[in-house]
Amino acid sequence: MIPLSEFPAIDATLNGTSALLLTLGYFFIRRKKIQAHKVCMLSAFAASSLFLICYIWYHAHHGITRFSRQGAVRDLYLTLLGSHTILAVAIVPLVLTTLYRAWRGRFERHRRIARWTFPLWFYVSVTGVVVYWMLYHLYPPVAAALGYVQ
Repeated sequence: MIPLSEFPAIDATLNGTSALLLTLGYFFIRRKKIQAHKVCMLSAFAASSLFLICYIWYHAHHGITRFSRQGAVRDLYLTLLGSHTILAVAIVPLVLTTLYRAWRGRFERHRRIARWTFPLWFYVSVTGVVVYWMLYHLYPPVAAALGYVQ
């Protein structure tokens, strides 16, 4: 059984993996390497899906972790978290539609929506890592610094 305290790092790793796979997928499609693009994008989808499962599991069992700092850094954190959260919700139907259109062979329609999906999905993946880093490493919760985290 994975300790609950490991889930934030697992989530960040899955987000980072998704961002890397998205980048590689973009690289491959620009070079007309269709099969490599497909593998990367489906793998990014798998990483993002696994992230969502782990994220929901963690927060269902742990609850909320509050950002411990005040001032401008808190405003930056909340801005990143807010944009990340809103776009994370918005990206789900975009990703599903983009994948569906590719699966059905509707590549012109796939390309049109992928131009929106890719940068938003990439942003969500990268900001997920940044939010994790800020919350758990740059400014760790007071309880974690004192060793009270489960």
